[in-house]
Amino acid sequence: MLLPVRSFLERMWRVMNPLSRKGALLFVPAALVFIVFYYWPLLANIGLSFFSWNMVSPKMKFVGLENYAAVLQSHECYQVLGNTILFILFLLVFNFVLPYVYSYIMGHMLRRGKTVYRSLLFLPSLLSLAVVSILFLWIYNPLAGPIHEILQLFGLSSPRWFKEPILVIFSISTIIGWKVFGYNLILMLAAMVSVPQEMIEAARLENASDWVIFKTIILPQTSSSAIYVFVITVVFGLQYVMVPVNMLTQGGPDQGSANLVYVIYQYAFVFYQTGKSAAYAVITMILFAVFLWWRSRVADKKVYYEN
Repeated sequence: MLLPVRSFLERMWRVMNPLSRKGALLFVPAALVFIVFYYWPLLANIGLSFFSWNMVSPKMKFVGLENYAAVLQSHECYQVLGNTILFILFLLVFNFVLPYVYSYIMGHMLRRGKTVYRSLLFLPSLLSLAVVSILFLWIYNPLAGPIHEILQLFGLSSPRWFKEPILVIFSISTIIGWKVFGYNLILMLAAMVSVPQEMIEAARLENASDWVIFKTIILPQTSSSAIYVFVITVVFGLQYVMVPVNMLTQGGPDQGSANLVYVIYQYAFVFYQTGKSAAYAVITMILFAVFLWWRSRVADKKVYYEN
């Protein structure tokens, strides 16, 4: 099987000019690093999903598709998937819709103080998620936190933010949203200020409202940056949730705050069921691949690219 591949590579090498050969040789180290640190762990994870191993036993037991069957037949899988979707929806509001609106206001409606507002809103992005999680643990404290004190002024009691289903997802989403908001705002603001001012002025001369300008000029002109912010916000809904969940809830109450990435960690390093952890990881990769396919086939076609 390797002979056709070898003969193909030899033919390719012979037809390449000396400059191309030198470029190919320079490419080899980067390709090896990429294969060793990306593709090999990926393939190893897929292989591990067909075994049962507790990371202590010297031998792994081949179980075939049992890990996938156990995961897909469990209520936990669909609960965690639902939690992940909720995290993403909340973060799309906090880190996609709001930065979009704020960047439009700062870029085309605000006349003074832009630098101050931009600096203040970006400041939380410099903090680590661990620090932000501790800060919000105090803010959401149902006995002595600032929110508790404010609610008491109106005769209301503070809910248990990290102990109630759905509410715990909202609370953790606000932690990530507060940290990431400034970064996404800067990205969208850069796109907003790049919109030709002449187009906006011409629309205003025609008595177009701010909504019409936003819909017919701003949205198309900033769509390429918007789709990027949209994608990284979805990634944040998968990846960034890990730190606050691990620090504040450990997936509770009753897996009510666990998302797909956290449950991968949980099965590997808490339950020591690496086969199920790998199966969850493969399912997560498949779902993300479907999302990327949708983005390239559907979302990217609605993006305006300037010639």
